[in-house]
Amino acid sequence: MFDIWPAQIIVIAILLLVALPVHEFSHALAAYRLGDYTAKGFGRLTLNPVAHFDPIGGFFLIFTVLAGTGFGWAKPTPVNPSNLRGGRNADAIVAFAGPASNLVLAAAAALPLRYVIASGMAADVPILVLEVLDLFVLINLSLMLFNLIPIPPLDGSKVMFALLDPRTAWQLRPVLEQYGIFILLILIFPIGPGGSILGQLFRAVVLPLHNLLIGI
Repeated sequence: MFDIWPAQIIVIAILLLVALPVHEFSHALAAYRLGDYTAKGFGRLTLNPVAHFDPIGGFFLIFTVLAGTGFGWAKPTPVNPSNLRGGRNADAIVAFAGPASNLVLAAAAALPLRYVIASGMAADVPILVLEVLDLFVLINLSLMLFNLIPIPPLDGSKVMFALLDPRTAWQLRPVLEQYGIFILLILIFPIGPGGSILGQLFRAVVLPLHNLLIGI
C-alpha cells in the first residue's frame, strides 16, 4: 500500500513555496491595482515566499497537512482600505482575490489529474505524482473554503460586510471582530461523532468540488 507521507511532505513544500505566497500576492496585486500601494511599500507585491512566510501559520499548515486536513496562513498582507478606489466593494475584491487564487491553483493541478484519470493512464503515472496533485487540489480548496468563512480576520468577513447594507455591517463588525476567534475555535473543535463543524463543511463542499474538478 502506498505510503502517503512522501506526498504530504512534497505538498507542504509546494504550499509554503507556491500556494500561500500566491494567495498573499493576489491580495497585494488587487490592492495595488485598486490604488493602495501599502503592500508594495512593505515589499509584499512579490511571489518571494520569504516575504510572506508566517512561522505560526506555517507550523499550523505542516501540522494539519500531516493530520490529514490542511489549514494554515501566511503573513497577512497590509491593506489600507481608505486608499482603495471603490469603497467597500474594493475592499471585498482585495479580500476575495486570495481565496480565488487558491481555486485557480486547485483547478490548474486538477487538469493533468483529470486528463490522466479520463484517459485511463493512471497506471502509467507514478503514484507519488498522482498523490501530490490530488493533495494539492484538496488542500487549496480547503484553504479557499477556510478563508471564505465570513468571520474576522478571515477574508470572507470583508466580502460579507460589503454585501450587507452599511448599517447592518456597522453593527455586526465590532461583535464579530471581538468574538471571531472564539467562533472559529468552536467551528474547529470536534463536537460529536461527525467531527467539527468545519470538518462537516469540508466534506459537504470541498470533497464534491474536488470530485468535480478531477472528473470523478
